[in-house]
Amino acid sequence: MPDAAASPKAEPIATLSGNEPLFIVFNAGSGSDDAAETRRKIEQRLDEAGRAYTIFTVDRPKHLPQIAEMAVARARQANGVVVAVGGDGTLNAVAATVLPTGLPFGILPRGTFNYFGRTYGISRETDEAVASLLDARIEPVQVGLLDGRPFLVNASLGLYPQLLEDREVYKQMLGRRRWVALLSALVTLMRTPAQLTLELLSHGQHQVLRTPTLVVGNNSLQLEQIGIPEVAHLEEGRLVAMLAKPVGTLALYGLLLMGAMGRLGDASRVISFGFEALTVRVRGRRRIKVAMDGEIHWARTPLHFSVSPKRLQLLVPRDTSRLDRS
Repeated sequence: MPDAAASPKAEPIATLSGNEPLFIVFNAGSGSDDAAETRRKIEQRLDEAGRAYTIFTVDRPKHLPQIAEMAVARARQANGVVVAVGGDGTLNAVAATVLPTGLPFGILPRGTFNYFGRTYGISRETDEAVASLLDARIEPVQVGLLDGRPFLVNASLGLYPQLLEDREVYKQMLGRRRWVALLSALVTLMRTPAQLTLELLSHGQHQVLRTPTLVVGNNSLQLEQIGIPEVAHLEEGRLVAMLAKPVGTLALYGLLLMGAMGRLGDASRVISFGFEALTVRVRGRRRIKVAMDGEIHWARTPLHFSVSPKRLQLLVPRDTSRLDRS
């Protein structure tokens, strides 16, 4: 269901003096390494650089939005930079608060996969990430919306949110490692996935499909790694939808393998297309679980996916030799 080509909206790019105070939202519960050690490294590097900063520590996930608002308010008063420290879910929550303000936004990633940070060459290693933050330029980056709520990497419904829920359970037992995520996926796919009947409406075109899952991507690195050819649509100001045709467990294992090999786009059972706006009705469902950058919540149907008219003013490494997409 492709739509007509779109031109990305030009936006003025802000500049940095390099002396802006940093207002850091630190999620102590994110990542696999020790939070106290990570914070010590951040403080040490910033103190050595003589950079003014304030750290807002998040001890409970439910307090994250409120603390992000406090950091944004302080940054607006001081013409500062808001920085998020945590996994993709933490980056999402802080970015959602920053996006309407147009403030510069920095990240120190601590997530398992770190798709958002790696896309822009920002290392998961704390020392390297802080060094990049201190010598950064601003790059306006595209943000996806689901019912007006931002997402940076992807948003999904159906099987994918279930995979994420099960993965979190396994991570609590075995730790936040990539092999744990793979093991969890293998176990989840053993269960017969429920099939959803979706009505898709985009730019006047209507289509009805049955699928175990719908994933809407906004991250070039993730799409490149699994082999989705429509990744170029992201550069044109679009998002990319991916659906699997109704399949059984063995076929799902095959799709998982093709994704790991970077060949998911070659699979005949996968449908993918780019769009600017997409409405999704789920037959028989008034509410459905959705995942946005790894965080799960309930949403009312129909669902409305679109590209945010505002871009996130992201701090990226000025020194290209620091770029890290591995």
